[in-house]
Amino acid sequence: MKGVILHGGSGTRLRPITHTEVKQLLPVAGKPVSEYALEDMIEIGIREINIIVGSVGADAVTGYYGDGSKWGVSITYTHQPKPLGIAHAVGLTEDFVAGDTFVVYLGDNLLNGGIGKLSDAFGEGRFDALVALCRVNRPQSYGVAELEEGRIVRLVEKPKQPKSNLALVGVYFFRPDIFDVIRTLKPSARGELEITEAIQKLIEEGRNVGYQEIKGWWKDTGTTEEILDANRLVLDEIERQIDGKVASETGIIGRVRVMSGASVDAQSVIKGPCHIGSGTEITHSVIGPNTSIGNNCRISGVEIEDSIIMDGCIIEGNREMRLYESIIGTSCKISKNSGIKRASKMIVGRDSDIAV
Repeated sequence: MKGVILHGGSGTRLRPITHTEVKQLLPVAGKPVSEYALEDMIEIGIREINIIVGSVGADAVTGYYGDGSKWGVSITYTHQPKPLGIAHAVGLTEDFVAGDTFVVYLGDNLLNGGIGKLSDAFGEGRFDALVALCRVNRPQSYGVAELEEGRIVRLVEKPKQPKSNLALVGVYFFRPDIFDVIRTLKPSARGELEITEAIQKLIEEGRNVGYQEIKGWWKDTGTTEEILDANRLVLDEIERQIDGKVASETGIIGRVRVMSGASVDAQSVIKGPCHIGSGTEITHSVIGPNTSIGNNCRISGVEIEDSIIMDGCIIEGNREMRLYESIIGTSCKISKNSGIKRASKMIVGRDSDIAV
């Protein structure tokens, strides 16, 4: 089996952060969102992976993942020049798949528990395609599966009046026959080749299309709220790990990761769950809970909770700044220039310099 990770899209719902950052590379608990997809594939034994990149951020993606040797896999890349739909993107990988079975994983999706059960179900059921489903509160925002007698009979993309609350999760298992179907598709009303239509054609042809319902959590990290919620959920599963320098163990509360080369002074408190990246210095601050601090940051005199701080940031609060539910982009500088203590919620793009 081979793996395909979709890394396209401009992330319009995540602006302003995606004006300067690639949405699938936004960090959750210290790692890019799409790295969890990669790890899920590796866990089920996949060693050949193709990442589909678009016109936005391709260099950042290839720069981060390289040839895959860091993870012990082979990674190649396919360029989708325009956002013409998931099915179009999948169709571009036919030469890479080369007649094998394969899994398609949307790079901005996170699944609790990995994809092992999905892979097992796909193989044991001898399905032509298998989709993952999850019960959601607002199914009209997703592709929705309609079932009859335990079988999928219809897939509808963002129905106005959904007949079920079973949303399509961004993980699909296929046999190579799907490429023949994709070649017959016409663009939808929004100008895209829809993967839901491709799977629907398989159903109408009487092919064996299965499903597996996700029992744990699933996140489509398409908004700042969803990214922050995903960060909370992943952090909630971490174990305590102190590899950096901590001046006072009493200041480390709960499940906290302090990575190698990081330091926390005696005047700081870190409340878990929390991740502190390598090379980061924390002084006179209260960090957490539900907070991820990137690598090589300098944090001083500030309270931060329920937030994501990306690599290389400098935040100097003079003990009068509190950040909450914030995402601070790479290499930003945030400083305090007044004597009034206030709480701030910020979504800030890369290389910004802000005084509050």
